[in-house]
Amino acid sequence: MSRSSARRGQVEPVAALVALAVVCAALSLYAGVLGDTLAVTGGSSSDPTAESVADRARGHLTPAGVADPDRLDGVPGTAPDGYRLNATLACRDAGAGTGGEWTVGPAPPSTAERAVVPVSVRVAPGRVRPCRLAVVVWS
Repeated sequence: MSRSSARRGQVEPVAALVALAVVCAALSLYAGVLGDTLAVTGGSSSDPTAESVADRARGHLTPAGVADPDRLDGVPGTAPDGYRLNATLACRDAGAGTGGEWTVGPAPPSTAERAVVPVSVRVAPGRVRPCRLAVVVWS
């Protein structure tokens, strides 16, 4: 076997790394564009679901990962235009002074869409409890 045939098909390591980086970047770009396209055209209804509104409300309540009941007053502002919202943050009492229930918004009709999501709530300095955020949305 000649020396030139032993080297045939080999690629420099730098060229192989550059090619790999180009393929990874192309796949990332494709997946990002595809994800954005599906998110825009995926739903056939323009009505928001209670789950999506509850996720938005949880994001407002938990900017640092732990909910603060004092931020509950701003939750009705997370409702989509033309919709009303009622939110209840409820914690079971796991000891003296460690639980409670906070509600904001008008009383909902019985036919309104409801969703419940778990949240962690700071009920006292240094005390965090698992609680639930119940969100009711109607137009």
